[in-house]
Amino acid sequence: MANVSVFNMEGNEVGTLELNDAVFGVEVNEHLVHMAVVAQLANKRQGTQKAKTRSEVSGGGRKPWRQKGTGHARQGSTRAPQWKGGGVVFAPTPRDYTIRLNKKEKRAALKSALTSRVNENKFIVVDAMNFDEIKTKKFVSVMNNLKIDKALVVLDEGCRNTVLSARNIPTVKTASAGTINVYDILKYSTVVATKAAVASIEEVYA
Repeated sequence: MANVSVFNMEGNEVGTLELNDAVFGVEVNEHLVHMAVVAQLANKRQGTQKAKTRSEVSGGGRKPWRQKGTGHARQGSTRAPQWKGGGVVFAPTPRDYTIRLNKKEKRAALKSALTSRVNENKFIVVDAMNFDEIKTKKFVSVMNNLKIDKALVVLDEGCRNTVLSARNIPTVKTASAGTINVYDILKYSTVVATKAAVASIEEVYA
């Protein structure tokens, strides 16, 4: 089992924590991680774009002029694509972009992402991160003490003040053990988790 250092909010090491290999020590499956990221991004797409083809634009039921003798190119409808106000060639239509992964694939991808962060020494454990008041400056100081800039901060339940203190920092995102996902783990260069959050993750995914 991998051992990681545990820090306090002042950035001082206060102990070590043994991570469960069933979650933080699996074989990294890069293909599965890629599939999970593609699926997550695709599932965010609304797919509501729509434009009308020439058959859907109203009007244009008669030829704008006779076929021959005018000097103009022959035209059959003023709703053809080359006309202003005409239909769109290969117009986009509403569609569903959903990509589905089964439960085992999702769990395996998440474990692979967490393991990769541990292997890269980009997984930091904090003994606790509870704030008495909502203070963005205090959260920034904690990040500075840990020498972290861009991070996904995984908190245990009951850290409302901490979440509110971090929400205005563009390089930080907070999450709970039940809402972490592969995309966020990879997007942020470092994962910071409280000891309680690590225990919750191991309870859910081990």
